[in-house]
Formats: sequence, structure tokens, C-alpha cells
Amino acid sequence: MNRINLAKADAKAMEAMLGLEKYIAQSGLDKKIYELIKTRASQMNGCAYCINMHVRDALQQGETTQRLFLLDAWRETTLFTDKERATLALTEAMTFITNGYVPDDVYNEAAKHLTEKELAAVIMTIVTINAWNRISITLRTPLD
Repeated sequence: MNRINLAKADAKAMEAMLGLEKYIAQSGLDKKIYELIKTRASQMNGCAYCINMHVRDALQQGETTQRLFLLDAWRETTLFTDKERATLALTEAMTFITNGYVPDDVYNEAAKHLTEKELAAVIMTIVTINAWNRISITLRTPLD
């Protein structure tokens, strides 16, 4: 069965998603943290298209292959900074929101390591990648 091409079916839908990306790009959020969020949420959601894209983009931002190989086991390594760890924990909590809520300790740890502006950008990045994952999975977007 063929799936729609969202941009062709309704350009305004794609524009709305790209508006979120524009906000994030202008927020000043560290590009490595951005790619860690995008990659980790995509791993959790099983979105091959987005994993492929964001691992490649992370490497272009100077991310190491070792950290990317171990991203799904970040808690078991010392490769990530406290700020990155707090961001990854928030990413996981927001991505698995069906667990009920984002625990206070996870939110508070993120707020401890991020400015309010960074926290806003991180939250919106997590929201956005989860939306992209759902779009790509639903439309079965092929790898590029």
C-alpha cells in the first residue's frame, strides 16, 4: 500500500513542523545535545529514517562513534556529561509519557543543568522529534 507524501498532500502540515524546527534552530541549543535528543528518541520509537538522519548529522557535528554506539546504554557509561545525562533522562521520560508523567526528579535534574531558555528548547526538541518519528513511522518514510 502506498502512503502519502505529507509535503505534497498538504504543504501547510509540513510548514507547521518546519516552524518548530526553525524555533529550535534559533534557540541557541547546543547542536550536539540537539542530535543526542533526536537520536535517542528515535531509537526509543524505532524510527529507522530518523535514526539514520540524526546519527549522520551527529557525526557531522563532531559527535563520536563510541558515544553514538552506546547512546541507548548512556546510564551505564561515563561518556556523557551531567547536562547531557539530565537531557537524555528527560528525553526518555517525555518519550515514554505513557508511564504516567515526567517524574519530578527527572525534571528537576534537567532544570538544574539547563537555563530556562535551554530547557524550553530541549522540551520543544523532544516534542518535535517525537512528532517527526510518528510521521515517518506512519508514512513508512524510506531511508535516503
